[in-house]
Parts: sequence; structure tokens; C-alpha cells
Amino acid sequence: MTQTAKTTTPSAKPSATPRRVLMVGFPQAQIVDITGPMEILARARLPDRRPAYQVELIAEVAGPLTTTSGLSLIATRSLRDISDAELAGLDMLLISGGDGVDAQLTNDALLTFIKRAAIPARRVASVCSGSLLLAAAGLLDGRRAATHWTAIDWFRKTFPAVDVDGDAIYVRDGKFWSSAGITTGMDMALALIEEDLGRQAALGIARRMVMFLMRPGGQSQFSSQLAAQGVEDERIARVCRFIAENPAAPLTVPQLADTAGMSARNFARRFAEETGVTPAQFVERSRLDAACQMLAVQERSLERISREAGFGASERMRRSFLRHLGITPNRYRERFSTAQRDSAQPPHPPTQKEGNHVEH
Repeated sequence: MTQTAKTTTPSAKPSATPRRVLMVGFPQAQIVDITGPMEILARARLPDRRPAYQVELIAEVAGPLTTTSGLSLIATRSLRDISDAELAGLDMLLISGGDGVDAQLTNDALLTFIKRAAIPARRVASVCSGSLLLAAAGLLDGRRAATHWTAIDWFRKTFPAVDVDGDAIYVRDGKFWSSAGITTGMDMALALIEEDLGRQAALGIARRMVMFLMRPGGQSQFSSQLAAQGVEDERIARVCRFIAENPAAPLTVPQLADTAGMSARNFARRFAEETGVTPAQFVERSRLDAACQMLAVQERSLERISREAGFGASERMRRSFLRHLGITPNRYRERFSTAQRDSAQPPHPPTQKEGNHVEH
């Protein structure tokens, strides 16, 4: 998780009362964009066991809000019901995303409220394509932001003043946070809780939510396994399987093209069409996936894991981790082993320790 030098976030002071959070929804929002972060935040507790956050769903019009799933959520208040005095004490403004974003990009009432609420809010965060609404409100000019991978190119063309990170699952620039898509809003919510209440509090919530791992913001949206499963050309699919099963092999384009039974030029073109990345990019991501799996379950040295994952020298693996995950291999192993150790403990009622500020 990175932060630009020119912006800073107001320091989080220990709070003796629940922090006020407003989640902004709209018709055809993605339901998990709303309920995912809200559920994560709702589980956080202060040392005295009171909720750490008071979260409310609002919309332009109060009442039922139909989401992309067909299910409706209830917005308790309308935007015009939110007073300036209330916004002055706002800890967090959350903006949901979803198919309905397109219709909201020209909604002056919504954009005006987002800008009005964002100015006094201590933090502003968007989920998935909700970052487009922050950009439309003029709040992301000159800042880094994340969004769903399908909207990246359109985002860059429509809002050229925004530095769109096309890979990270969530990004922080000063007090502005943005996540890449749907479930990554839950990862971002955990990071926000970690900032406020400490790492152990966030880990405890992740365990109770049966989340596999607290993912760092720099982690890539791309998954080589998912990309391979979507390949229809059997020749390219065969190469993808070969790469995944043999990460330490010399996976050059001529050798991979030979495995596919194609010319190198035709193979490179078809591979990019089928997977959305070049053969070299797919190989690196596959090796990264292999290294992550080894770090999660093995106590081998980094040098050995780097060789067996196909990176060769451990420094090459380290650079790949920093480029795609935003953390070092050692830090990844530490994060995973901590979460794994915590989840291995039997379920128990939340304790005061889980709600205290332990560490940042």
C-alpha cells in the first residue's frame, strides 16, 4: 500500500466513541460493494465492546435501493437529510460501485453531495467503480486511484488527470482510498480497521469472516489461474497448463510456441488475445503464484523457493513481489503465517485485546 508524498492523511486519534461512517448507494449498485465493507466495519469493537463504527447506508432518495443482484437494500436517509454539522464529524465517506455508476456520473445532486461530504471527512473510500464517481466529483485529480480492471482504460481516457493504478487491489493517496472491485472493498475495510485499531483487531475480524488472507493493497488484480481457466483455444490452454506445472522451466516464447505447435509470432499474438497479457507477463505471474503458494506452506529458504518457482536469483523474485504485491517475499510469508496461526486457534468470543490498538 503506497502513498504519494504530496498528500497526507490526518492522524487517527484513539476514539472513545463509535466513528461515524456514511455509505453512499444508488440504484443498481453492486450489493457486495455495499454490504461487504459495511459488514467488516460492523464487526469491529472498541475496548469496551461497543461498536467501533456507526455505519449508515444513504442514497439520493431514502428507502428501498435495488442492487444488481435484484435484492433491495434500505437507505435510511436521503442525501438532503445529512446536515453540514453532521458531516463535520464524519470519520469516513464510502462510495459504492456497480453497473449503476454510469447513470450517476451526470447526477449533479449525487456528485455535489460527494464533494460536500468529502471535504470535512477524515477519510474517503470508494469500492470498485465507485472511484469513477470520486473522479467525476473532481476529487481525484493528481491522485492515484484504483478501479475494477474492466473500467481502467475508460477511466484513463475520461479522467486523464487521475493516475489510475491498473493492477493494485486497493490504493491509498492521502485520505483518499479506492479499491479495485467487489471483494477488494472488504480487503480495504480491513486495512482501514488496521489503521484505526491495530493489526490484531483486523486479523481477528478476517478470521471470523473466514477470509483466507489479509491481502496487501499492492496485490495484483490478475490471477494466472483464473486467466488460464478462461482460455478457449486448446493450444493456448495447453501452454498455460504447462507454465503452471513447470514454473522453473526455461519458458521462452520460442519454446512455448513449440509446445503450442505454432509459429512464435502467431503464438505471441494469439496468447495475448486469449489471456489479455503477453507470454512473458503470464510466466512472471505464474511464477509469482507458485512462490506465494510455497511461502504459505513451506519453511524453505527464499533462495530455494526462488529457484523452484522459476525466478532463479532471489533478488528477481523480490523485485517481482514488490512490483505486483507491494511487499517483499519475507513480508508476505510473515503476513500469511500470522493469519494462518490466528485462524488455527479455536473460535472464541471477541476479547478486549482484539479491539485494542496493538500495532500499526
